[in-house]
Amino acid sequence: MDMNRNVTILILGVAVLALFTCTGCVEEKDSPDSIERLPEIREMEEEMGIKITSRGVKYLVDPENIQSGGPPKDGIPSIDIPKYVTVEQADEWIQDNELVLAIIHKNVTRVYPLQILVWHEIVNDWIADDPILITYCPLCGSGIAYNRTIKGEVVEFGTSGKLYNSNLVMYDRKTNSYWTQIDGLAIVGELTGTKLIPLPIDTVVWRDWKSAHPGSEVLSQDTGFMRPYGTDPYGNYYENSFVFFPVENEDKRIHPKTVVFGIEVNGTFKAYREDNLKELKVIEDTVNGIKITVKRDDAGIVMITNLETGDEIVKERDFWFAWYAFHPETELYEQ
Repeated sequence: MDMNRNVTILILGVAVLALFTCTGCVEEKDSPDSIERLPEIREMEEEMGIKITSRGVKYLVDPENIQSGGPPKDGIPSIDIPKYVTVEQADEWIQDNELVLAIIHKNVTRVYPLQILVWHEIVNDWIADDPILITYCPLCGSGIAYNRTIKGEVVEFGTSGKLYNSNLVMYDRKTNSYWTQIDGLAIVGELTGTKLIPLPIDTVVWRDWKSAHPGSEVLSQDTGFMRPYGTDPYGNYYENSFVFFPVENEDKRIHPKTVVFGIEVNGTFKAYREDNLKELKVIEDTVNGIKITVKRDDAGIVMITNLETGDEIVKERDFWFAWYAFHPETELYEQ
């Protein structure tokens, strides 16, 4: 398929997403609300690299570098009251080779089919009484989970309709601050500089997951919205080399859509190709002087462990171009 047709497919896909703007959405604003700051707070924020616009809005990323992705705010509606079905029920409409997000949290196993998330991108969920944020950015191939408690308060998130480094920009429904999906960092607004706590989640093949975890709860197609679940407006975007929206940093050592698992160890970033893990199953490595193991099991779960402490290192699953855009200083594992 030629480049012009690729562009047409994505434009049409974005147009389709925009058509499904939810009713009762939050009023669209150009940027998050401004706030007043005490002098001592301003000094601390300046040390963190936080700046302020002429309208009094805090930011780490210049709002001019955050662009529209097409749909308006909440035009891609989050799922705020998710429903679940059994593996047997879901197997009637999920194909064996489809990708899904899968999470095991406090012995609760849940699955979020990408055929649903491609139309919603955010699920405000509760798992084992914990407020969990499930996120997916189709443009970056990134499925990431966070605890959605901020300063002791449970907060809902929605899609802003904006992109930064071709990545989903979320907003919280308490302060209207903007957040990157990759890294879970508030970049514009009152909460600028705040980071969400990431949780382990995996992007796996349905066939493998349902066999290993038949008791999973699966996000239902009964979302409260009319969407053509099972169709993907992004076409073959996931395989071609073209990135449709600008990024601040680029690296062409490997194909931009190569799937990598990125980690941070005491300020050092490193990425591991999914293909290497499929081949090797286990990688032993040293990052910033810390010995780690990177393992992938038959169900597709990737576990990265700090061998000195025994703690799990939470990874991000991204396309290479997206991981590098946010972390240009990253190392790349080579066999």
